[in-house]
Amino acid sequence: MERVKLIDSLRGLSLFGILLANMLIFQYGIWGKDEISYFSLSGMDTWAYKFIKIAVEGSFMPIFTFLFGYSLIKMVESLRNKEVKVRWHLIRRFILLITLGILHGTFLWEGDILAFYGFMGFFLLMFINRKKKTLIIWGVILFLLTSAMGYGILEETKEEVEKLSSYIVKTNDIYKNGTYEEIKHHRNTENPLVFESKFFVLFIVILAPFMTAPLFLFGMAAAKGNLFTRPGVEQKWYKVGAILLPIGLALKSGSVLFQENAWSAILLNLGAQLLSVGYISLFAILFTSFSNIVFRSFESVGKLSLTNYILQSLICTTIFYGYGLGFFGDFGMLNSIILGLVIFAMQCLISTLYLKKFRRGPLEIIMRIWTNFSWNGSVRKSSKSLKRRKKVELENTPV
Repeated sequence: MERVKLIDSLRGLSLFGILLANMLIFQYGIWGKDEISYFSLSGMDTWAYKFIKIAVEGSFMPIFTFLFGYSLIKMVESLRNKEVKVRWHLIRRFILLITLGILHGTFLWEGDILAFYGFMGFFLLMFINRKKKTLIIWGVILFLLTSAMGYGILEETKEEVEKLSSYIVKTNDIYKNGTYEEIKHHRNTENPLVFESKFFVLFIVILAPFMTAPLFLFGMAAAKGNLFTRPGVEQKWYKVGAILLPIGLALKSGSVLFQENAWSAILLNLGAQLLSVGYISLFAILFTSFSNIVFRSFESVGKLSLTNYILQSLICTTIFYGYGLGFFGDFGMLNSIILGLVIFAMQCLISTLYLKKFRRGPLEIIMRIWTNFSWNGSVRKSSKSLKRRKKVELENTPV
């Protein structure tokens, strides 16, 4: 599969945004990040927190989601050209993603997204043979439906507030001062939710694919239309998409400033998606106009996205958790943004140097070995394909 440079660079951009957004979770926990009143923030940190909530959180993971759908179609096209069993290759890939995600979430960090992408891969199998127009229609329908579901305010009961408060206070103490085993035990056993109904969990599991599907489907449609393969020709479309950036920022700002409004969740969801499209478009314009070392660095990080994603967790949990430097809850939001910039700059440098000697990252190699069932990571053709080729060669052999 021939790699699209702009797509790899966009994947690097999404990893940068995901790192900045995850700084909220690394420092305050996956539940504490939205209950910031439990932590002491300075004036500058408060502004930095609002900046992340408006400009970053929820708007870079959709980029990664879009790229997942895009890469899925390109992978399907490549496998078909090599005459191999597409679905079995994809299924093996999704199984490994789920496995890595479970290991990542269980033993290292609570904010894993790999398992989610693995499960979504199985959901997307029903769409890989659909036409571009069909994918767009389904994406729009699901986007409108899931956005409308955000209307209203979900009132918390006194019991829910008390349980969440107790959980955040306990998490702050354990994550800041605890050992590795104490933190792992707390992460895997404590539950801040009052509703523990199996039916509720089942409802969430069934609903989640439909709520997140639109960007996956739009990415798949973009791949079927060969978008991003001719950046110079596509400039006008990038400029149209870039208009969505200020619109997305305005909508997300409204959702943050008016959280008690019944429309807040709709504004947040709509704004996050539009902002992600705006970021993609603006980055594509800059990439086309200024193909310099900065964008090549993003490309390098994107090529090693799986390895770099896990490395971000290793580095940040070591900095913030008690078994490392123990800065959980005390580092400050502005300092976290600066730290994120430093970590990503290091990843850009190291990834660029690494790719001068190696073609793939450690985890990318493991992924290819498992997916292709080949120690060298190359795709092995099916027995039927080999027999067919051998037959053709024999027929063309002069007597």
